[in-house]
Amino acid sequence: MFADKDISKFNNIETPFYYYDTDLLQKTLSNCAEAAANYQFHIHYALKANFNTVLLNQIKAVGFGADCVSAGEVRRAVEVGFDHQKIVFAGVGKSDKEINEALDLDIFCFNVESIQELEVLNELAAKKGKTAQVAIRINPNVDAHTHHNITTGLDENKFGINSWDLPACADTLKASANLKFIGIHFHIGSQITNLDVYKNLCVRVNEFATWFEDKGFTLKVLNVGGGLGIDYYNPDHQIPDFAAYFKIFNDFLTVKPGQEVHFELGRALVGQSAALITRVLYIKNGKKKNFVVLDAGMTELMRPALYQAYHKIENLTRGAGTAVKYDIVGPICESTDCFGKEVEQPESFRGDVFAIRSAGAYGEVMASKYNLRDAIRSVYSSEI
Repeated sequence: MFADKDISKFNNIETPFYYYDTDLLQKTLSNCAEAAANYQFHIHYALKANFNTVLLNQIKAVGFGADCVSAGEVRRAVEVGFDHQKIVFAGVGKSDKEINEALDLDIFCFNVESIQELEVLNELAAKKGKTAQVAIRINPNVDAHTHHNITTGLDENKFGINSWDLPACADTLKASANLKFIGIHFHIGSQITNLDVYKNLCVRVNEFATWFEDKGFTLKVLNVGGGLGIDYYNPDHQIPDFAAYFKIFNDFLTVKPGQEVHFELGRALVGQSAALITRVLYIKNGKKKNFVVLDAGMTELMRPALYQAYHKIENLTRGAGTAVKYDIVGPICESTDCFGKEVEQPESFRGDVFAIRSAGAYGEVMASKYNLRDAIRSVYSSEI
C-alpha cells in the first residue's frame, strides 16, 4: 500500500484520516468478479462494511449489486446508482418505515428473518398494491469458527428463522398473496478464514432447499451470504483467494437448472484497501509500560476496543531503529481505547506518522463523535 508512495506527503495532511488505495481496491474487485464469472455467481456488496461513496462507485462499476441492512443503506445504494433489481434488503429488525421505503424503490428482494416480518411485509405490500419478492433467511446452526460477537448462524443468534419454525413459515408464505417467494438466504458470520466451514454450509443449504422443494416451492435463488475473511497479519497486497472460495460452492452446492447462486461479500472486497493514518501526540515511558499516544482513537477505529481485533501497526516515519515495546493508545477517555499492547516498534517520537492497517472494513462506518470528536476524513491514493 505504501511501497510506491512518498510518505512525506502525509506530513502535510492533518491527521487522523483514512487513506484509501483505490488501485488495490480495483485489483481486488476485478479478481473477485473474474472468479465469480467462472460459475455465473451473483455478487452483492455488503454496504455495512463500508458505504464511502468513492468506493461504492468503484464497486458499482464492476457490476456488483448491493446488500443492505437498513433503509439508509438502500437509499445510499440507489443514490450511487446501483441497479434497483440488484439490491437486497436484510436485517432482523426492519421498521415499517424502512420496508415501505424499500417497496417504493422496487428492490430485488427482501431477506426476511421472521414469520412476523413476513406478515408485516405482506400487509404493507398489499396497501401499496405491490408484490414483494422475498427470500427466507434460515439459521442453519453452522459454527463459523470466528469471533463470538460476529457469528450469526447458530441457534443462539438472533438472526434468521430457525429450522423448527419452517413449517409455519411455509404456511405463511402460501397464505401471503402479496409476497413472491424466490429463494433461501444464509449468512453464518464474518471474518471466516477456514474455508471448510463453507462446505458445512453447502450441506445445510442443500438440505433446506430440498425441504422447500418437497413442500411444492420453486427456488430461484440460493443466497449463501458472505463472511470471507482477510489476513490482518499480512496486509500488503493480500487479495483473498476468491477462486478457492467460489470453487467450494461450485463443488458442494447442489444447483438445479434455472437457479442462481448469490453472495454478499463485504470485508473481503474492501478490508485491505484502507489504513488509518494517525500521528503521535505524546510518548509516555514508565517503569512497567511505554505508551504511544496517537491522535486517532476508538472513535475512529472501533474494532480493537469492541472485538479485541488485531490490526498491524506501522511507524511510517521511522521504518527501522531500536525496537521498543509500546502500548499503542488513543486520546479517548476510556481504558479500552487501545489499538495494541506490547507492540514492538522502532523507538518513536512526537510527530511520527503511524498507519493502522486493514481498516477498509468496519472502520470509517463505525466511527463515532464520542467525546465530541471531529468527523474522520478520507484521503485517496489518486489525490497524493
